[in-house]
Amino acid sequence: MPRIELINVSKRWGSFVGVDHLNLVIEDNEFITLLGPSGCGKTTTLRMIAGLETPTEGKIIIGDTVVFDSQEGINLSPAKRDIGFLFQNYALWPHMTVYKNIAFGLENLKWKKEDIANRVDEVCKMLKIEQFKDRYPAELSGGQQQRVAIARTLAPNPKVLFMDEPLSNLDAKLRGEMRTELKRLHKDTGSTFVYVTHDQLEAMTLATRICLIETGVLQQYDPPLTVYNRPANLFVADFVGNPTMNFIKSKAVILDPRTVDLDVYGVKVRFHAEQDVQLNSEDVVLGIRPEFLDINKKGKIQGRAFAALPAGMETTVKIELGGNLLSSVKFGAVNYKTDETIHFDIVGDGIILFDALSKRNVSLGSVEIL
Repeated sequence: MPRIELINVSKRWGSFVGVDHLNLVIEDNEFITLLGPSGCGKTTTLRMIAGLETPTEGKIIIGDTVVFDSQEGINLSPAKRDIGFLFQNYALWPHMTVYKNIAFGLENLKWKKEDIANRVDEVCKMLKIEQFKDRYPAELSGGQQQRVAIARTLAPNPKVLFMDEPLSNLDAKLRGEMRTELKRLHKDTGSTFVYVTHDQLEAMTLATRICLIETGVLQQYDPPLTVYNRPANLFVADFVGNPTMNFIKSKAVILDPRTVDLDVYGVKVRFHAEQDVQLNSEDVVLGIRPEFLDINKKGKIQGRAFAALPAGMETTVKIELGGNLLSSVKFGAVNYKTDETIHFDIVGDGIILFDALSKRNVSLGSVEIL
């Protein structure tokens, strides 16, 4: 399977910049998710790699082949890039049976009838749709249509499979099931998967690495848990995680390169950094994931229950502190009365200090309540 490399790839429409000098390497057999809000450039990036969109400048290499080079005037057609593309709306032929939908591309590639029949049987078995081969798309559920679309895309044995929000039309339960199917499919096929989504849960659960984009600019490109635990900047920290990270603006008093005193909504705390802290100014933002606000009867910080949101396996608790709201997550179905006094601590060594001016991650560390 091929390696994909993007070198200074940009896409502009007049003065509007869709993708801005993107450098990206997708290794063989990776499952990459292009993640970001609507309009950030992730689908444009996918379409440029596939050859469905022409970059304004840059270079794209798939395997050993340069498929696009703005300086050399190279721009291979999608048919010559050996990729499969799975669209959001499935794009199944309504007048063809499942078998014919899957076989259609192979027929165009001049495969022998016997080889086509064997390959259709193989992908149908892989995706558990053997019993639907004689049905038409209108006779299938959304999840079944999705499987047919995947089977059709996989049939020609593409080296790379591109998917543009393929699960967005499914209900929540079916999306969860299809995520499991796609992860297993990635292992079984040995192909390289490139997947566009705005859903952080899909990105976290499916990807070997997440490429997080904002307004056409790459923000972070790392494994999911690295993106979650060590976000590069405030945008990444805010976009990934549900409930979202607590962001607390404060003034930093640097005691030594790795010790900083802060005010957290009236509570004096000391931040112990894992590396030397370098700031542009005294203005900082303390980032605390909800799971690091530990509600317990002996907690040193006292707040007030603004709302408790039990969801069965876990409960999100909104805590009012100094006129501001913080989010905490507690395992299990627990409830708190509105305005009830809550005691909690800030625990763990995954607390993050951000520079308020540059918005970058300055250091991870732990917090001591003074």
